[in-house]
Amino acid sequence: MQAVANKLQERMGTIPTDIQPEYKPVEGGATMKALAWFGTNDVRVISAPIPDITEPDDVILQVTGSTICGSDLHLYHGEIMALQKGDILGHEFMGKVFKVGPNVKNLKTGQRVVASFQISCGKCEYCKDNLSSFCDRTNNSSLQNYMYGQRDAGFFGYSHFTGGFPGGQAEYVRVPIGEVNLLPIPDNVSDEKALYLSDVLPTSYHTVVDTGVKPGDVVGVWGLGPIGQCAARWAILKGASRVIGIDRVPSRLSFAESNGIETIDFSQHSDVTKRIYELCPRGLDVALDCGTFHEPKTLTHKIQKTLMLETDVPETINEMIVSVRKMGRCGIIAAYAGFANNVNVGALMEKGVRLIGNGQAPVRKYWEEILNDYIIPGKFDPTFMITHRVPIDDMAKLYRAFDNRIDGVEKVFVETQFSSAPSAGCPAISRVDDWST
Repeated sequence: MQAVANKLQERMGTIPTDIQPEYKPVEGGATMKALAWFGTNDVRVISAPIPDITEPDDVILQVTGSTICGSDLHLYHGEIMALQKGDILGHEFMGKVFKVGPNVKNLKTGQRVVASFQISCGKCEYCKDNLSSFCDRTNNSSLQNYMYGQRDAGFFGYSHFTGGFPGGQAEYVRVPIGEVNLLPIPDNVSDEKALYLSDVLPTSYHTVVDTGVKPGDVVGVWGLGPIGQCAARWAILKGASRVIGIDRVPSRLSFAESNGIETIDFSQHSDVTKRIYELCPRGLDVALDCGTFHEPKTLTHKIQKTLMLETDVPETINEMIVSVRKMGRCGIIAAYAGFANNVNVGALMEKGVRLIGNGQAPVRKYWEEILNDYIIPGKFDPTFMITHRVPIDDMAKLYRAFDNRIDGVEKVFVETQFSSAPSAGCPAISRVDDWST
């Protein structure tokens, strides 16, 4: 798939953008540690050139914190198109400003900042509306444009389908248009609390807000990984009367239950919709697909996906459509990439269900609100989801452990040589080889 996608994109050419994804290496050949993709289930920590200022709006960061996201596993398994060998991965990171380009005026060396996972120009129609993930001017992918009719913004470390920008699972990273795509972090907010403003916090908040969770709603959350756990908490903060989480991983289910979330173990209740109606006879008001699992459940979809007759499976979508009440709302924040067969469009139409593709979360729309209104006042402490802390040297092993859910791993803080010591109450550093299986 990668070879075909890259060849097709090469043949169509790239679309002109305001910035280029490639960076200029620093003079002298200095290198850094970075995590790179080399094939399906093949990622490696390599020595890569340290980036230098390439365009006048650039900022170079020394990365003080990075992480692995559930959607990174789509890259690990080769399910996202247009990956190329040597691509540096990682779209959630923060750091200290190391260098600034001549056009950068509001950031200074040594300042702590968190990066948005998407790269926005700050000037186009979507950016002016704070919809940074839909920026028109930073993703050069002709392939995405062909498949979707338009393009998202460029993303860090997420293949050439999203622009081919080197990511932040590295010791240094180049941030184009730094004044737009970096948020200064106050000294009283730890790195562990700030890091996840790059993606997981705005993403989980966005699905709750965009799907319209209201006071009194009964909400179902499919997938209880970090996005789902955060979405459940946001739903409660927005006034949901009940939240029902669907997953099959025992540690996730028990963690959700300890936080007041009702659960359905779909390994025990294979008919999820039947179980939902047993718990909630009227049906859910809102269903959220938070994407912990997209492996096919049924033989039909296992065959179709194996034969590449579909790229995505619709089973979660169908469960949501059937499980919500008439005129209910279904939000999709999970990372779907292409086509799914056998969607229950009849139930969608006849019940008047609102099926909402939330899109990639517009980070810049929410990150100041989340920081100032929730994190700083203590209404939402994102450190609840951090289960481990590892050095960047262990990144390749972390992908394998994360994929296999070793040692109950959920959200990880990945440190570099530039990181501060762990904050109080947060995990101490450990090595993946020492984790229990």
